[in-house]
Amino acid sequence: MSCHVTSYLIFLLLRSFTKAANIDSSLVSRRQIPYYTEELSHDDFNTFNSLSDVSHLKEAAKQILIPRVVGTNGHKQVRQYIVGSLRDLGWSVELHKFHDRVPIFGQLEFQNIIASLNPEADRYLILSCHYDSKYMGDLQFVGATDSAVPCAMLLNLAKVLKTHLAAFRNTSLSLMMIFFDGEEAFKEWLPEDSLYGSRRLAQKWETEGFLDKIDILMLLDLLGSPDPTFYNFFSNTEIWYSHLLSLERRLIKGGFSTYANSGISQLQPQRYFQAQTLRSSYLEDDHTPFLKRGVPILHIIPLPFPPFWHTIEDNESIIDFVTTENLARILRLFTMQYLLGDVTKKT
Repeated sequence: MSCHVTSYLIFLLLRSFTKAANIDSSLVSRRQIPYYTEELSHDDFNTFNSLSDVSHLKEAAKQILIPRVVGTNGHKQVRQYIVGSLRDLGWSVELHKFHDRVPIFGQLEFQNIIASLNPEADRYLILSCHYDSKYMGDLQFVGATDSAVPCAMLLNLAKVLKTHLAAFRNTSLSLMMIFFDGEEAFKEWLPEDSLYGSRRLAQKWETEGFLDKIDILMLLDLLGSPDPTFYNFFSNTEIWYSHLLSLERRLIKGGFSTYANSGISQLQPQRYFQAQTLRSSYLEDDHTPFLKRGVPILHIIPLPFPPFWHTIEDNESIIDFVTTENLARILRLFTMQYLLGDVTKKT
């Protein structure tokens, strides 16, 4: 089970999103650093928005759209593709390897993929997703939204922004990507049978004191289907979520080449990112071990989930590359706005 919803939509309480979208300051990291950003200039906005490469996005998704259960050849193939792609782009890539015992298969080796622009940076914006697919017996589950497309989006971001990200190879604030292993349960979603990679990495980094270097961990999951609607879940990252709303609004005014209306939300039917905060929902996902340790989180996951979640219909045929590219635009604009706004006020 990709995400465990302990109280689903019927129990969700919507609260007005009171932070204005143009508010540009917030505390980040467990150390509560005051960090201030400015909106991208008109020229920068247009430059980063114009870097779309949908052909690469589709090819990256195709390379990952195979069954990739931990320990299988498909899993190894996808891992090698992700690692090779990032190293070819000049990223420093580390494999966090460990063994754990799982239902059905017994002892397995897991490998989290950790890619950094600057391994010596003091602070990181982390973009993340999981690259394993769910075990479904004899069924060939490829998990397009769960999470082949999020993986492809991160690789696409690294490629199209290669030239612009070069400036952050020696900066104190830099970018990191994590492709978590073993997110899916092998038998039943339980604390000991789920989130294998994120649980182990969060524990490791807590011991090493590395968690304090994480400004924000953004987790992408269940992306790729048409007309998603997203909500903010956490009060300490409301302002950063508002940047996503603001960037989408700028794109709606002329940055999207095509824009599909969402029929899900009745409040703002032309938005992906909704201006409401959900407080009574709790979704277990790879962010959870970090959230429990005080790391600021942005969880980019649609509610409701895609109707084909955890079925074999979650395959290439359901991917809407118009929506996927629109979200990729928002993601790369947010990333560059965050990195370029490196103005930290000491208190």
